[in-house]
Amino acid sequence: MKKKEIIVLCLISIFVFSCTTKNEQEISKPHQVFPHAMPESKPDFALSAAAERMFDYPAPRVQDNELFSQFKYTRLEGFDYNGGDGTITRRDPSRPVLINGKYYIWYTKRHTKVPPLGWGEADQATDEIPSTDWDLCDLWYATSQDGFKWEEQGVAVARPKKPALGWRSVATPDILIWEGKYYLYFQAFNEPSGTRGDWCPISMAYADSPDGPWTHTGKELVPRGKKGEWDQDQTQDPHLIVRDGKIYLYYKAAYNKWPDKRDKYAVAHGLVIADNPFGPFEKHPLNPVLNSGHETTYFPFKEGIAALAIKDGNEAQTIQYAADGVNFEIAATVELTPTACGFYTPDAFTNTEYGRGVTWGVCHFINAATSRDRKHSIIARVDCDLSLDVDEKSMKSTGVWHRPEVYFKQGLGGLRKKREEAAKQLTQQ
Repeated sequence: MKKKEIIVLCLISIFVFSCTTKNEQEISKPHQVFPHAMPESKPDFALSAAAERMFDYPAPRVQDNELFSQFKYTRLEGFDYNGGDGTITRRDPSRPVLINGKYYIWYTKRHTKVPPLGWGEADQATDEIPSTDWDLCDLWYATSQDGFKWEEQGVAVARPKKPALGWRSVATPDILIWEGKYYLYFQAFNEPSGTRGDWCPISMAYADSPDGPWTHTGKELVPRGKKGEWDQDQTQDPHLIVRDGKIYLYYKAAYNKWPDKRDKYAVAHGLVIADNPFGPFEKHPLNPVLNSGHETTYFPFKEGIAALAIKDGNEAQTIQYAADGVNFEIAATVELTPTACGFYTPDAFTNTEYGRGVTWGVCHFINAATSRDRKHSIIARVDCDLSLDVDEKSMKSTGVWHRPEVYFKQGLGGLRKKREEAAKQLTQQ
């Protein structure tokens, strides 16, 4: 036998012996019971999958998890909704920013003669009759001294004339502050929403002042994917953060659906990065970076980025974290989450290396109407404790109870009759 072969056999024998010895040692270890005092780190003995997972979160005890919070809501003062008749809607607010002692927000506003028809009747929409709640909209803005009482200032970005990009509707803005100037990114529609789906790209307007005037680029800033790619139909819900000296823009797209097949849709989120607010924005090669969530919210947290993912997907109602801003993992599961939330994030555009988190923001409720024919949305305030700088015990409570009426409002509706018939058939057998 050659010397080389002898060496290889010896190495194999050593490896097998070490593995056997290790296995024997594990087997011979006395059984250890999980301790009464919560361990600060993962114990060095056999654990169930659930017990193992406890130590994969930021803290094994949820009340100590910096990325867990309850959410508390307050009705905002200063906004009129025309008696709730469905002709005025405000929704999809940007993150608030503090400029010269005033908070600013930008949002989607619809003020039409009649309420929207609804998704299923989009083909009947006209230049005066909206298809959906976000059709025939402009971007407005408001200011506040305290985040509770707001004063509406007027239109920031109006729909341009047909056929310019966004002539049908501009909606869902988010703000970027870059080198002392202001940039609003938003969805730009050239057809009534619901005609084929929510097909639109992200465009942008810019200004030297938060009060404008705003110049609409009229361009598609975040390109839709090529035919067959997950984001071929839309890029939506822009959310911006300055990180590593670059502009990170997170966006959403619905996929796995076509104009004639909408019941199999899925939602995911992508990331594009640019050195300049005007682009070009380069798509991250690992897109999509989130597999769940709808109007998802992002903010710097410690060395990375945190994301609040609400409805849609297996990982809905979670807060996730990515140290690199790309590879997100679940950090906490949450409830009563804010829809289309924009958090006040002082370090969103400071290129921070250690994000401090958030405590409040604005969101919307799409079910503000008292009846289906008065459909509209309202903007509200949301407070939480997802911050390293505060410790609100009430926000970390896991025991939140709602009156029975809250649950009964989620009734079966038309499904009740079907269930009653099924039960009747079983009793007759």
